[in-house]
Amino acid sequence: MPKDIPKTELLYQKSKPIDHLSVFDGISLMIKEQKNAALIVKKSSESIENAINSMYEHLISNKQGRLIYVGAGTSGRIGVQDGVELFPTFHWPKDRLDFIIAGGKRALLEAVEDAEDSIINAKRATEKLLVNSDDVVIGLAASGNTPFTCTVMEEATKKNALTIAISNNPKGRILKNSKIKIVLDTREEVIAGSTRLKAGTAQKICLNVISSLLMTKMGKVKNGYMYSMVPTNNKLRNRKILIDTKI
Repeated sequence: MPKDIPKTELLYQKSKPIDHLSVFDGISLMIKEQKNAALIVKKSSESIENAINSMYEHLISNKQGRLIYVGAGTSGRIGVQDGVELFPTFHWPKDRLDFIIAGGKRALLEAVEDAEDSIINAKRATEKLLVNSDDVVIGLAASGNTPFTCTVMEEATKKNALTIAISNNPKGRILKNSKIKIVLDTREEVIAGSTRLKAGTAQKICLNVISSLLMTKMGKVKNGYMYSMVPTNNKLRNRKILIDTKI
């Protein structure tokens, strides 16, 4: 087996294969590994703190700067999931948020063949979005080597954007092409190579922490309440009334 295969792709060796376990034991194993994902994120607290503080300073200094999430496959969808919540939860301006996803919007609902391998499309997408030095670009890659994502991050770094790489592989190429590096070393999955599991959980936790604390530093949270929220339905309108009475 080649030495350069990321550990996220290797066979899990700490138990019998999951298809050899009872459903109950399979549940226990998966929950244990999901808990481990949170602990792995905690190990990167200093890098995450550096990212949050750097993002805050960058976005305060560049009033038109955008948060741009970059990824392919599961990582791309996790980035979108985090980003789309910023407007309703914190009233983060829609014109200061964008995404560069391998395969485009179609890839959010289905796998797009060869999309994550296209260096040409990565460069085109970066140019089309006019990524520049005002922006903060967050790239996610479980393997750390996704050609599309690595290329976007490399191009964004060349344009002097603040680039933040989140990789589940400590040796991922994405880390070399970004200014701030966050490693979530989740290693083997209980279903080999299925990084929608522990790796994806760690990525989502990491993004939750980053975006929530960034918005808090931006003044979008008051006394623990998301007082800048946008009430877009009856439930949220009632919640907004309640929050206004509390603060």
